[in-house]
Amino acid sequence: MNIREQVEKMDATVETGAIVDAVKEHFSEEAATKDYGNGSTANKAEMVAKMEGFAGAIAKANGIKRHHTIVDGNFSASEFTFDFDMQDGSKIFWHEVIRRIWSEDGKVIQEEYFNAA
Repeated sequence: MNIREQVEKMDATVETGAIVDAVKEHFSEEAATKDYGNGSTANKAEMVAKMEGFAGAIAKANGIKRHHTIVDGNFSASEFTFDFDMQDGSKIFWHEVIRRIWSEDGKVIQEEYFNAA
């Protein structure tokens, strides 16, 4: 499996705002995640539920931009900014690097978020 092509597909899906679809399509069933706020998920089902809850709380997506992506073997790192107005009136602006480890069959097996601000 060409990991670079899988990374490009996943990042392109994220850029459109379809973050739940990106997880559903590209995560392995046993994929684990960790974010810089110490949150984590243990598998794909947990991450889908987390992203559905998050996406459902967005009132307006002001912008999602991918700045850079690096792929080395089964490792990738993508730098994004996310700018959202939330339904509760709060605003979210994240500048982060998303590090992923990919399986040989082209699925994410580990994803970790790093604050790039």
